Amino acid sequence: MRHFDLVIIGSGSGNSILDDRFADWNVAIVEKGIGPNEAYGGTCLNVGCIPTKMFVHTADVAGAPEAGAGLGVDLERRGVRWREIRDRIFGRIDPISEGGRRYRAEGSPNVSLLTGEATFTGVKQLTVQTADGAQTITADRFVVAAGGRPIIPEIPGLDQVEVHTSDTVMRLDELPHRMIIMGTGFIGAEFAHVFSSLGVEVTMIGRSGRVLRAEDTDVAARFTEIAARRWDLRLNRKVVSAEKTGDAIRLNLEGPDGAESVEAEKLLVAVGRTPNADLIDAATGGLELTDEGKIAVDDTQRASVEGVWALGDISSDHELKHVANHETRVVQHNLLHPETPISSDHRFVPHAVFSGPQIAAVGLTEQQARQRGIEFVTSTQDYAGIAYGWAMEDTTGFAKLLADPNTGLLIGAHIIGPQAPTLLQPIIQAMHFGLDARSMARGQYWIHPAMPELLENALLDLPLN
Repeated sequence: MRHFDLVIIGSGSGNSILDDRFADWNVAIVEKGIGPNEAYGGTCLNVGCIPTKMFVHTADVAGAPEAGAGLGVDLERRGVRWREIRDRIFGRIDPISEGGRRYRAEGSPNVSLLTGEATFTGVKQLTVQTADGAQTITADRFVVAAGGRPIIPEIPGLDQVEVHTSDTVMRLDELPHRMIIMGTGFIGAEFAHVFSSLGVEVTMIGRSGRVLRAEDTDVAARFTEIAARRWDLRLNRKVVSAEKTGDAIRLNLEGPDGAESVEAEKLLVAVGRTPNADLIDAATGGLELTDEGKIAVDDTQRASVEGVWALGDISSDHELKHVANHETRVVQHNLLHPETPISSDHRFVPHAVFSGPQIAAVGLTEQQARQRGIEFVTSTQDYAGIAYGWAMEDTTGFAKLLADPNTGLLIGAHIIGPQAPTLLQPIIQAMHFGLDARSMARGQYWIHPAMPELLENALLDLPLN
């Protein structure tokens, strides 16, 4: 039984813990390494943030003819070379993943890379099923960063048809004529944008009455209006069963008007993700779990067992790469300086949806503020009300701000429209460093006629005391 100073489970953000300060530590990194979602580098690199946004940018370019028509420019999309698009993206990503694996396997003399399925078989004891057989290892310290995986719902017949998730759909050999997307969250919204922009007829199915229902209600309502014009949107539907019919997949639904069915050559299931705590048998390792099945941690990322930390999707309420990276830096410090631990700061966590249009948000929605009894004022600025919005002829986008009426401190911001994630960043900065809305609006120059005037005007319109 080999013993280590540190064992890291997962090669995503957990891989970033190790730097020169760990050169004299005996470390093991355990990576499942089966399938594209378990390639070295984790979800973000292989099947998440990076490849999806590379596809999104391609989709945005493919949408230029439609955008140009409203500006008096006639453009033509003559074709989509799907395999070239796919291979350009993964031709960049796959070598990075393989290079990271090779570096840890061959270029880090103090690091042992173990590839295989790992499960806790005791407190601070892990058994790894490698190609050479089972290895049981122990360590003084463990970092659990094993991420999550897509949920496949239990629907009669679904196991009898070909089902794609975000782990597999980007590597299709051919674009289908039609695609069904089950799910109306950010993964479904992004892939609907990608595939419809490349010419696929998309049908989106959701249980609720809105797409992106977790967003501020005004944003979700606007996005749903736009989505209904772009895709065959089936809301307030329950999927009763699935079946194969010829070369297509049929989903049988129940909706407001009774039974109905939809068919397509490909099915993408994007109904959510679940943490991998069960796959590694975290409970056998003595680790307490939350009601959602995540590993419970305190604000220093410490788990219930002394010497064990967890980070990222397997433990965090925020399944976002920038949060995992932040938590990685916290764990790294606390491993090196256990006598002076630091805490994660999850006060102002932003997120973005890279669909068409883009969405970005930070802080409270109006609905959350009301539910919590928090006093607030709000203002909304349309893209159509600023000069650059005129240039783009944008008639649907807006920014919505929430602030404390007495202090002027911002408590929430929600943007739907072009470059929303980029526009949001100054608001995130203001919230983190306590800059009030009036000082932010009046105390600096705002370039005219650039898009940040969207925020300037929204700040100026806040009815502060």
